[in-house]
Amino acid sequence: MPKVSDRYRDARREHILTAARRAFLRHGFHATSMQDLFAEAKLSSGAVYRYFPGKEDIVLAIAEDNIREVAELIRTVTARRPGDSLGAVLAAAVELISEKNKDSGLAGIGVQAWSEALSNPRIGVAFGQLLSTLRSDLADVVSRHQQTTALPSEPSAEALAGVMIGVLVGHLLQLALLGPDAVADTPAALRALWPAT
Repeated sequence: MPKVSDRYRDARREHILTAARRAFLRHGFHATSMQDLFAEAKLSSGAVYRYFPGKEDIVLAIAEDNIREVAELIRTVTARRPGDSLGAVLAAAVELISEKNKDSGLAGIGVQAWSEALSNPRIGVAFGQLLSTLRSDLADVVSRHQQTTALPSEPSAEALAGVMIGVLVGHLLQLALLGPDAVADTPAALRALWPAT
């Protein structure tokens, strides 16, 4: 039997997650059954279960991918443009979120996942860990800005990172509920609120 490559496994996993996003956006997490996911992915149950033991695992994988992408974007922006203000960093992040939302419904999936995290202990714990990691990553970015720019050292980098997460989550929520036109000016507003120092 031929060996399956990592590239093939990664592509198959992403195919399943893309199908799951479509199904979840259409019907919501609770109304979407595993059979719905098999049909949406056009795969057998065995093919899906090889990658994800259950629906919770798919929800977690989507959430992890989304949070990881946002954290990676922020690290990339700050590495490429170390002199940018935190407002510029956040503006770039919300622009990416808005762009990804067009392709994958990121905002609607995010809101559904947070709701699930409130009632599902396993997802709640995983979300707590993901947000802690994101907060730590953002605190590192803020700390560098505090050391290299006129950004004050108080409040703490951790407190400012919490505010940044609030901005990102608030953007996602408004994008999901109000639509892209309602948040079109958010990047400019962030640059104005948190200008270069």
